[in-house]
Amino acid sequence: MIRVPTAAIELVKRFEGFHRVPRADPGRAHPYICPAGYWTIGYGHLCDPKHQPITEAEAGVYLMRDLQTALAATLRYCPVLASEPEGRLAAIMDFTFNLGAGRLQTSTLRRRVNQQDWSDAAVELARWVYGGGKVLPGLVARRAAESILLSGKTVP
Repeated sequence: MIRVPTAAIELVKRFEGFHRVPRADPGRAHPYICPAGYWTIGYGHLCDPKHQPITEAEAGVYLMRDLQTALAATLRYCPVLASEPEGRLAAIMDFTFNLGAGRLQTSTLRRRVNQQDWSDAAVELARWVYGGGKVLPGLVARRAAESILLSGKTVP
C-alpha cells in the first residue's frame, strides 16, 4: 500500500489553509464557501453548511481521509504514478483533491501522465485555473507548484 506523500499534505495545507474565525471562535474552523462555490471546512473538506465548527486536529483527520480517497483515485486513473518519484504522485493527488476524481478521469492531463509525458502534463495542469468562469490567482499558484513537482523538483 502506497502512503500519502508528505508533499501532497503540504500542498493541500498550503493552498487550502485552515480557515478560522478569529474573533468569534479563535481555535476552530467554521464552514465557508470556497471560491468554486462549495461549502467546505478545515482544509478544503466538503461539508454541509450547518456543520459544527472543528478544531485543527479534527481538520487534520478529515484531511487524511480525503487524501486517502484522492490517492486511491489518482492511482486508479494514473497507475504509472505508483513507480514514479513521490513528487509526481503528490502533484496529481493535489489536483485530484482540488478538482475531484471525475475531472482527472476525463482529462487530457490523465492521458499525458499515463504516457509519462511530464512536460505536456505540466501544460495541461496550467489549463485548470478557472473558478466561476474566471482565472483565480490561487489556482494559478497551485498549478505552478504542482508543475514544479511534476518536473522532479521540490516546491519552495
